[in-house]
Amino acid sequence: MAKELHKNICEESVFSSIYNKYSKDLYDFLYYKYGEKFNPEDKAQEAFVTLWNQCKQITLSKAKSYLFTVANNMMLNEIKHQKVVLKHAELKLSRQSVETPQFVLEEKEYLERYQKVLSKIPEDQRVAFMLSKVEGKKHAEIAEMLGVTKKVVEYRIYSAFDTLKKELEHFKIK
Repeated sequence: MAKELHKNICEESVFSSIYNKYSKDLYDFLYYKYGEKFNPEDKAQEAFVTLWNQCKQITLSKAKSYLFTVANNMMLNEIKHQKVVLKHAELKLSRQSVETPQFVLEEKEYLERYQKVLSKIPEDQRVAFMLSKVEGKKHAEIAEMLGVTKKVVEYRIYSAFDTLKKELEHFKIK
């Protein structure tokens, strides 16, 4: 045992013997545990590179466990990375528009007509309507903000909604 402590992994012959002894076992371990998908051969090589870079801190007796731990952690990191990539790809797909260019154009034109009609509505009606439908405020809150009764707010919102319905085809609001 004392002889083993004096062997330095940084010596080329010692490192070469470690490589020859554990490389196939390390590859097999990674391959059987994670499959070919995550490049077990590359991860095994990277683990040996890491061992070489840390050779002064690792004793010969700990070399095998160090290699297997490092390689296993590399595989787990790769799996985590692939999950992030997959989630990002799904997010990117969900953000992509499935509408046709014609639909996008019609939507833009409709929005322009909506804004034009909205600008024609009297200010008191438009303010009440926007506070209710855009801001999501309750009628009582709007009444308090504007210093009018709840019935006045309801009338203003209804009047604005009625104008929008008359001026725009298929205008519906929730």
